[in-house]
Amino acid sequence: MKCFHFTSGERREDEDVVVSKVSRVSWARSFSVASSSLDARRSDLDSDSNCYSSRDLSESVGFFDLLSQRRTNDLRVFSFSELKSATRGFNRGLLIGEGGFGCVYRGVVKVPDDHDSDSKMDVAIKQLNRHGFQGHKEWINEVNFLGVVKHPNLVKLVGYCAEDDERGIQRLLVYELMRNKSLEDHLLAKVLPVPLPWMTRLKVAQDAARGLAYLHEEMDFQLIFRDFKASNVLLDEDFNAKLSDFGLARLGPPEGLGHVSTSVVGTVGYAAPEYVHTGRLTAKSDVWSFGVVMYELITGRRAVERNLPRGEQKLLEWVKPFVSDSKKFHLILDPRLEGQYCIKSAQKLSALANKCIAKQPKSRPKMSEVVEMLGNIIDEISSQDEDTPEPASEIEEAKEEATGETEAESNKQGNNNWKKVFDIREMVNLRNRSIGKLDWRNWTPGLVRTS
Repeated sequence: MKCFHFTSGERREDEDVVVSKVSRVSWARSFSVASSSLDARRSDLDSDSNCYSSRDLSESVGFFDLLSQRRTNDLRVFSFSELKSATRGFNRGLLIGEGGFGCVYRGVVKVPDDHDSDSKMDVAIKQLNRHGFQGHKEWINEVNFLGVVKHPNLVKLVGYCAEDDERGIQRLLVYELMRNKSLEDHLLAKVLPVPLPWMTRLKVAQDAARGLAYLHEEMDFQLIFRDFKASNVLLDEDFNAKLSDFGLARLGPPEGLGHVSTSVVGTVGYAAPEYVHTGRLTAKSDVWSFGVVMYELITGRRAVERNLPRGEQKLLEWVKPFVSDSKKFHLILDPRLEGQYCIKSAQKLSALANKCIAKQPKSRPKMSEVVEMLGNIIDEISSQDEDTPEPASEIEEAKEEATGETEAESNKQGNNNWKKVFDIREMVNLRNRSIGKLDWRNWTPGLVRTS
């Protein structure tokens, strides 16, 4: 990934053009902050290729105007004093995230309610740095896109604040509070001692896939998320997953075109290789990123981890030899799961991840297909959990019969205290065949004491 360099939020020279274009959009209706996660680093292609196409420059304002016409009146306009009070003066004790463009605080705001005029809501409040235009384009994206898209697996934008005073331009966004932080916090951070259970990981993956499928396939225009990673998947109190940070989201190609030519932005380790090398963006770029995160769910490792030995730093390269050998596959599973997983479902999740990171974008599945395949994996585990053993009375009867036969055999052969018992499960199966019951599976004969 040598073509990337971290910008840490610094404005590039070609972004001046973007700012001059988008500044025509009213400050009062469109602002966006950059990442709220602890890892809010942005990456740009360090080359002299055509970074911004005419679609980026000339059509962005017109498209945002279209979105503003379609936007519902759900977004609230907050005053700066109201949000300052909600965060106790932006108290550092309420800080829940910090990125290259600003900070995120926990707060409480009053929201209109039909039953209670003083109803309060816990929220997350992003505050962009007051000086300069850093993050301005991302801020605009957030309000315009999240002001239109509505889905259970996309974080909800409650409102925004835009005020101009002697201290600078105050630009803030107010989101629903996701109490369980990000997938990265649970999966990759060292501070949380309790790992995500295997089934929870699968359901989080399915929720995130539903969010991407909505953006790609279920609206009358397509959005490409462009920065899908574990830190941008937030979890509510019930561990339902929602996509956050639409600062880099991009309008998909128009009908008849296969891709959008745009600047290469994102996070090292998650960006699809064809996008990195050519700047050609498609929805299949998000599918690649999703495949990377699925391997993070399986292994508990980051896409790129510089603190590991050289051969293990890049996740996708490290897993290759293990994935191809079923006897070694268990070695890549997150050790924090402590064996509490279904190995077959993990292998199927790995196979799905491999489809998502296929070299040719056309070979990758659509996100709606990924949702369906994840659902099949989850349903298979659930059905196995629901399988109940045969009634206890039948088991006891089978044991008695088996014990009787074993004792008789033991008497014939002398004082042999330990005998291998006739397979109890097979005995039950023989009886069940005669009465039409389901055979038991996966039974291993055991040893019992016969005297």
